[in-house]
Parts: sequence; structure tokens; C-alpha cells
Amino acid sequence: MREALDAAVDALAAVGVDEPRLDAELLLGEAMGCERSALIADVGQEVPASAGREFGEMVRRRLRREPVAYILGRKGFRRLELAVDPRVLVPRPETELLVELALELRPARVLDVGTGSGAIALGVADELPEVEVSATDTSPAALEVARGNAERLGLGERVRFVEGTLPDDERGWDLILANLPYVAERDWRSLQPEVTQYEPRSALLAGPDGLDAYCALIPECSPRLSRYAEQMRGALAVEVGEGQAPAVAELMRTAGLGEVEIRRDLAGIERVVVGRSVKTEA
Repeated sequence: MREALDAAVDALAAVGVDEPRLDAELLLGEAMGCERSALIADVGQEVPASAGREFGEMVRRRLRREPVAYILGRKGFRRLELAVDPRVLVPRPETELLVELALELRPARVLDVGTGSGAIALGVADELPEVEVSATDTSPAALEVARGNAERLGLGERVRFVEGTLPDDERGWDLILANLPYVAERDWRSLQPEVTQYEPRSALLAGPDGLDAYCALIPECSPRLSRYAEQMRGALAVEVGEGQAPAVAELMRTAGLGEVEIRRDLAGIERVVVGRSVKTEA
């Protein structure tokens, strides 16, 4: 097994894969039907012929720069394992910041805009079982993936999925979360092949500066936020690309969100912008 693993690592490194050993171990573990940790603990074991053929095919797909998550058909997100395929983006670790914000604010009603695989909405529903969660997407194909994940995880009754962007609801939302397209057209060619060749382009690109989706969303969100929760004012939190936080923060202020803050991810990048509605006095 060591020889097969080392050969795969060398091949993946040669085409520019960022973490060739990790990827090779994940793929071999899948072919062998075992966890990566068990694989590492016994690298001297034999690889059955059938597993070797499966591993070889998966490595060939990875050499073409197909994301590991699509090859495996799944991706971990917080406590959940989500099914993913090219209809939806692969969930990123930085997106977990939006779920963490929900845990901090403890809203009664949450809306996840642009849900994709359902990662944010299902993460909130899983960790805040008392919260009412809704999720939207303009892509029927993405909603099919999200609904499938909800059913498989036993959260089908907890999350309401709606095609579109902002569903009408006179009660308003205590917290709106959004991870919308934010890649600028000028940056497209600089992205890794895993992104440009495999992930859905419509879920990534957002105009010349990457702000088109948020320019459209933020002014519409402000009147939809609840102003009556006793413990909190309605809040909007969005994930943004590197360098976009100041512009998105200004969009929120212009839309009437009186308190705006920017939060950094583990890499120190300004990744999430949070705006709160002005509290209405009784």
C-alpha cells in the first residue's frame, strides 16, 4: 500500500495539487473502505485488486483537478457530513463563521439565502434545535441537493426550503445569513482549476468587483429584519471575499443597518460582515 500511496502523492504533487498526501490518503481510504486514520496506522497492508482499480480511477480524476469532495461525493461541515456534487459549491471552513454567529445570537427565526448544499441552514438546525430555519436558492438543482441532505440527516422537518431569494414573511427574520457569489470577474483566471473547471460558475461570479449579488440583496434585507425581538435586533451576516468587507459594510450602513462589524476568519482575513437593524423603541 505504501508504494501505491507514494506514487499517487508524487503524481498529484506534479500537477500542482495543494495537499497531495492528504488527498491521496482520503482517496485510498475510500477505496479500501476504511478511515484515513486506520490507513495511516497500517500502511504496510496489501491493497486488494478491486480497491487498487478504484483508487487508480479516483487518482486519475484528481489529476484532472476534480475536487476531492466531488470524487467522494461528500464533505464535512461542522458536525455534519453533506452530500455534494457539481450542482453546488463545496462547503468551506470559513463559512462555519456564519453558523457560529447564529450560536452566539440565539435567534428565533433564521433565513439562509443562497443555501447551496444546505450547509449553513442545516448546521444551524442541527446545533440550535429550537430555532425556526428557512433556506432559499435560485437554483432548483441546488435545492434538490439541499433537500436530500436535510432528509438524510434527519432534519427534513426542521428546515423549510424555498426557491428564490427573500420569501415574504410579515414576521421578519431575526437573523439572515448569506454566502452569495462574490468572485470578481477579473479574478476568475487566477482561481484554482478545482474551482473554475468544476464548481458552478453561477454560484461564484458576481460582476466586475464581485459585489453584484450583495448590492442587490442588502437593500432588500433591511426591511425584512425583525425589530421586535427582546434580546436582539434583527441582524444580517454575509460572507465576503478578501478585501470586500469595507465595501459591503458601507452597503449595510447605506441600507439603514445601524451597527456594522467585521469578523475575521482563522487566516486573519476579513470574512464576515454583520449589520444590525436599528432598534424600535416602544
